[in-house]
Amino acid sequence: MCGIVGYVGARNATEVLIEGLRMLEYRGYDSAGISVFNNNTVKTVKSLGKIDRLEQKLEEIGPLPATCGIGHTRWATHGMPSDINAHPHATEKVSVVHNGIIENYLEIRKELMDKGISFVSQTDTESLARLIDSLYDGDPVAAIRGALARVKGAYALGMVFYDKKDVIYAVRKDNPLIVAQSEDAGEFFIASDIPAVLAYTKRYYVLEEGEIAVLAKGGVTFIAPDGSLLQKPLLTAAFTLEQAQKGGYEHFMLKEIYEQPKALQNTITPRVKNGLPNFSSDNVPDELLKNAKAIHITACGTAMHAGLVGKSVMERLARVPVNVDIASEFRYRDPLVNEGDLVIIISQSGETADTLAALRLAKNKGAKTLAIVNVVGSSIAREADCVVYTHAGVEIAVASTKAYMVQLSVLHLLAVRLGLLKGMIDEAEGKRLVSLLGAVGETLEQMLSDTSLVQAAAQHIVQAPDIFFIGRGRDYYLSMEGALKLKEISYIHCEAYAAGELKHGTLSLITDGVPVIALAVEPKLFEKTISNIKEVKARGAYVVAVLSKGVMLDDQTADTSIHLPECDEFTQPFLTAAILQLLAYYTAKGKGLDIDKPRNLAKSVTVE
Repeated sequence: MCGIVGYVGARNATEVLIEGLRMLEYRGYDSAGISVFNNNTVKTVKSLGKIDRLEQKLEEIGPLPATCGIGHTRWATHGMPSDINAHPHATEKVSVVHNGIIENYLEIRKELMDKGISFVSQTDTESLARLIDSLYDGDPVAAIRGALARVKGAYALGMVFYDKKDVIYAVRKDNPLIVAQSEDAGEFFIASDIPAVLAYTKRYYVLEEGEIAVLAKGGVTFIAPDGSLLQKPLLTAAFTLEQAQKGGYEHFMLKEIYEQPKALQNTITPRVKNGLPNFSSDNVPDELLKNAKAIHITACGTAMHAGLVGKSVMERLARVPVNVDIASEFRYRDPLVNEGDLVIIISQSGETADTLAALRLAKNKGAKTLAIVNVVGSSIAREADCVVYTHAGVEIAVASTKAYMVQLSVLHLLAVRLGLLKGMIDEAEGKRLVSLLGAVGETLEQMLSDTSLVQAAAQHIVQAPDIFFIGRGRDYYLSMEGALKLKEISYIHCEAYAAGELKHGTLSLITDGVPVIALAVEPKLFEKTISNIKEVKARGAYVVAVLSKGVMLDDQTADTSIHLPECDEFTQPFLTAAILQLLAYYTAKGKGLDIDKPRNLAKSVTVE
């Protein structure tokens, strides 16, 4: 997830772009840059680091008189954060800023290089910029349409062509982009989100998929995908700057929960070729997976919980032993890791201190290491033998939601690939599972459209001093994540227990009115779990049951039932996780707490 801004008008374009990028920095902050029309040419300035670094660079260069330009703040997906990989990407004819992922960029890059065209960056965006350049013969719209006809993926683009002074071209597919204009229609803007322009105007147009906008000092023109001109309604934003940064959501955590379908699409789609998982674009060789004698997963907190679900799926599909360790325990217990083993390291930030130490220990023991991280160029990404980047984008809330979800998706893809390589599943089954995984985002989106039952359940537990989560198999692993989410933002004491362990001590804690969140989604373990639910209900618990679609429980078994939508066993964890995230969110909201910044916690733990 990156931030795009563009401006054409009478103001100092550099100042407008910098201010707009600051408002979008929550969308990405590893590098930033601008391209502006200056002295009959286009000047591009970009820098590694936050907006302040870019400003310092601009001050060193000196004044850049300009009234039109584009800017970008980056969350890296292809290529480490650096000055060269920062946007805009400028060629001899065009400068481009991009939010999204070009899935077939390597194919385009090779084709252009075979024609003698040189590349300077590691990014997918440069492939698109040079493709547009190669097709440009004086008609920007034709070049844009020709290039996008070749492109697979998601994008929001802002472009300036050097021979079209003070004109900005914009287009989008799947990723957001708005066009805004000042009250007197003398200034025009493009932006990923409306916060970038609220200092100047609340009036904006929504750019629909495939539509091209042409912004000039005289006005804005909209072109439909078929080439015809469009008239679009001018809307007025009715929210504050803070509300706008949160996309209209009350908290960043809720916004990020609703961003999960898109994050899943961005993470899964680039790793599917011919209907099967393919990690060649991540430079993860099949031999690394196929030759693994044993697999060890190590992580902290939420990432470790994702690893537990991944263990379950890998062992089921590939029949290979998988151990999961909390990173802080792994490094101190002298783990039995040998040459030929594969250690999978999971971290949202890529800087988690204990996880980084576990990675180094694994390498010292001769194991191969595979990192699953969200931040390109992070310490863990640099030191691992191979890395798979999750494309969750920036996560502002301390409580992780979409990072966990995309970690699950990568682990599921790895499990299918392992199953194929180990000969435990055939190609037909692999395609079936990948197809289910590809559709989970859409199912999740539908489920998120109505959260009334979850909100009602939260009302019943909001004043509880203690809450217990129970489940079996993967449901137990999901219970662990549900309990963590709830305790970290609601400050209610929560514990997760394997349902089969209730009689070994935990039942003594169940008294009248104590809430128990019972997950009974695993089909093979359903009857056993129901018996455990009846045990806590008989001792007075208030039971909230999370169930598969169509499963009905009477009020002697559960007080509240929340049903997943129709889904396969393979993708149930994604939907269950979202329900537990929402339950935690609405419980904390009911208590009036600072949900995005819970006490005593930080987003990235970089010390032991």
